[in-house]
Amino acid sequence: MFLLGEEGVLDLIVGPNVLREANEVVRRKTPDSLPLLAQLLAAGHVETSSNPTEKEVEMAQTRVLYLPDAIVLGEAIAAQPDWFITHDKEHFLNQRSNLQLSFAIGTPGDLILALKVNYHDS
Repeated sequence: MFLLGEEGVLDLIVGPNVLREANEVVRRKTPDSLPLLAQLLAAGHVETSSNPTEKEVEMAQTRVLYLPDAIVLGEAIAAQPDWFITHDKEHFLNQRSNLQLSFAIGTPGDLILALKVNYHDS
């Protein structure tokens, strides 16, 4: 995804809570990788979205009961993306048809497949 962002194929947006969580995980598990994370974010031209409003979090909570994931979904709702990329099967991927959102939810592979299909159709 970072390479696609670097090449301008995708606009990559991450929510502040997701970015904070990623930073904490890298800091805890592989602190020597923090400069690499910063380099990838910069090279991919990753933007940080704004914090979701209370209304956006409430809307997310009607779809996802687990509060930390509802906040993540609220960030996505605030950013109004075309795609929400995740590996979370329990709260997002296995529930995507029930979430009724204005954007697609999938894995990085799902997005790449959709890009390939759209490229070949055009």
